[in-house]
Amino acid sequence: MNNYLNDSQKLPAYDMIVFCHLRWDFVYQRPQHIISRLAKNYKILFIEEPVDVYSSEKSYFKIQEITTNLHVCQPLIQNLGQLGAYLKKHLSKPKCPVGWFYSAAFVSVLDEISFDTVVYDCMDELTLFKGASHELLKQEETLLSAADVVYTGGKSLFEAKAEKHHNVFCFPSSVDLDHFSNMGSEVTQKPSDLERISLPIVGYYGVIDERIDLNLLQETAARRPDYAFVMIGPLCKIEERDLPLADNIYYLGMKSYEELPQYLHFFDIAMMPFALNESTRFISPTKTLEYMAANKPIISTKIKDVVRDYRSCVNLIDNADDFSKALEKPIENFSASYKEILENTSWDRTSEKMSVIINEVLA
Repeated sequence: MNNYLNDSQKLPAYDMIVFCHLRWDFVYQRPQHIISRLAKNYKILFIEEPVDVYSSEKSYFKIQEITTNLHVCQPLIQNLGQLGAYLKKHLSKPKCPVGWFYSAAFVSVLDEISFDTVVYDCMDELTLFKGASHELLKQEETLLSAADVVYTGGKSLFEAKAEKHHNVFCFPSSVDLDHFSNMGSEVTQKPSDLERISLPIVGYYGVIDERIDLNLLQETAARRPDYAFVMIGPLCKIEERDLPLADNIYYLGMKSYEELPQYLHFFDIAMMPFALNESTRFISPTKTLEYMAANKPIISTKIKDVVRDYRSCVNLIDNADDFSKALEKPIENFSASYKEILENTSWDRTSEKMSVIINEVLA
């Protein structure tokens, strides 16, 4: 549901304002998992990057109501430098208990809006991503100086940020076990776009961008025409013409969070064909645990956080030859290792621990 406020109207008081580079209705990942859970106890305004420009014809503030306690806003401004003044104009009070940042690109809002506590939940090293602005490094320095607490989405990020801030906590990606294990589902119907695929499926879901090793995908598919390589997810910062084409490579587009377990159920093997480059140096893929929840054998390139946390139960590869061989030799007893790992993690537990730290800082 969308609500529209004109210039004379004010937003309600919020307990937390979240600033995020990812759209709420894009691929469902860390921000949605954590913020939706925190919204059970906090009234939250989730601010996305602008998609349109403010004008006299659009003199309003649009709020999408996800739940009673969670509202999403796409600000009508030309650039993020205008966000602080824009918010100040519409907020009932220019002060809020918690400011939560997923990207340092929003840091200029601190010139206009006051927060009792500033949280930086660093889920990715955005400065290393394709197309990152030259300003972002300086903006992150400013945010780290202002932050009361820093959370990181993996151990590699924790090590990097702990050198720059005194109060850093590592909260690696977690999992909604019930959702991805298809618990409570007696029969899972095969999605229509998988019906045409008769070969064993090696599947990936997530954003398809510069972090994917497309050459590895192409070379492995050429070596193994007896497998179907299925890629699920939206393209980002690459074009369709960049994608390798073959009779046994399928691109199925973006699927909703609700649909993903249905597709994952029909993967014979789950893959994480990440390139080893600057943009993947600090990643800790959320999908690792989701694949485990569905009890799928996993093949992955040697992402640092995957290697050190999951080397005992994930097939780690360097090249297409390794990938081809790994298809036939899943790690023995991987299910037992998965069970032990999954027993020690959940998004509920992560958000609860984060909330405790915030309350301690506020106190």
